[in-house]
Amino acid sequence: MRNLVLKLAVLTLPLMAGGCVKTVASVVKAPFQAAGQVVDWTTTSQDEADRNYGRKMRKQEAREGRERRDYEKQCRKHPEQCQRGQQGYDGYRAGY
Repeated sequence: MRNLVLKLAVLTLPLMAGGCVKTVASVVKAPFQAAGQVVDWTTTSQDEADRNYGRKMRKQEAREGRERRDYEKQCRKHPEQCQRGQQGYDGYRAGY
């Protein structure tokens, strides 16, 4: 009986040790993975920068379009105030 328990313990040792090795490896790698994640969070890739720039430009173009439509609407209501052309529009935009 004792011989059987000893053989069983010897046969299961590699199975238990394999799990321990994986656990030890993951514990050792954890600080490096965390540091890498922090670097990823704090830096901006070129793709992210391009995407952010495109978003910013679309918002600016939309705002300028709304301003232009508002100016043209005001010109239709009060044409005497819009005789100045582009200078009038620039002055109108300065009021925003």
